Amino acid sequence: MVFDMAGPRLRLLTRLNSKCICGGYSILHAIVLLLEIAMVFRLMTKFNSYYGDRPVLTMMVTNAILSGIADTVAQSITAIRAATSKTIKDSQNSDSDGIEFQDLDRKNSTLQHDAIIEPRLKPPPFDFERLMRFIAYGFMMAPPQFKWFQFLSKIFPISKESGLLPALKMVAFDQMIYAPIGVATFFTVMTVAEGGDRRAVSIKLRDMFIPTLKANYMIWPLVQMVNFRLMPIRFQLPFVSTVGIAWTTYLSLSNSNEGAEIRSVPQSPNIRLS
Repeated sequence: MVFDMAGPRLRLLTRLNSKCICGGYSILHAIVLLLEIAMVFRLMTKFNSYYGDRPVLTMMVTNAILSGIADTVAQSITAIRAATSKTIKDSQNSDSDGIEFQDLDRKNSTLQHDAIIEPRLKPPPFDFERLMRFIAYGFMMAPPQFKWFQFLSKIFPISKESGLLPALKMVAFDQMIYAPIGVATFFTVMTVAEGGDRRAVSIKLRDMFIPTLKANYMIWPLVQMVNFRLMPIRFQLPFVSTVGIAWTTYLSLSNSNEGAEIRSVPQSPNIRLS
């Protein structure tokens, strides 16, 4: 939902989003990321006690925060890339204008040119709605993933005498069964949450399922081998979620069709909050 800029809170968010620290990285992106990191550190200090009281809820909150960090990183990458692309295009346009209009008054030409370019250099607005979708997805998917890890640990118990073979079996089951389901679920849920219909889901799966699954098999078998072989059950999901920040960032970029190429982002005086 897009709100107009009435009210001091929205005006403040707009100003923070328009101010860049470096390149296209806005202050608003940085603030959101720092808040999420602070929440993670706060959770880490009391993780064992939280897990002892409410293990599933602890996993859900942990997964939600880490998913939020991943999408914030993805949005930051998109903003920086978009700003870089625009800067290059504006520089080329500036050189062209200098050749074509070299006989015009330089002062007036510069002022007019800056007036045209300045709005386009603003970074894309931080998408809070998209962030909430990723947080909700991480929160929702934690229980089945946690139960899945418990199931694997039960049918393939790891002991001091036998550790490597059960871990290999767990990885094989995880990658053959859970990985395809997880990839399909992600793109289906995200497309529906964005307002897509069956056709949109079908197109997204057709375009993204196989490439994403191939990328999954390049990364996750090794990660899960370390996870199942070395991590206690209570730390398996947090470990996967932490390593998965980079993976979820990739999924976020892929889902928004911004991973392969940077498209021009129309600027708006509005910030999406929900």
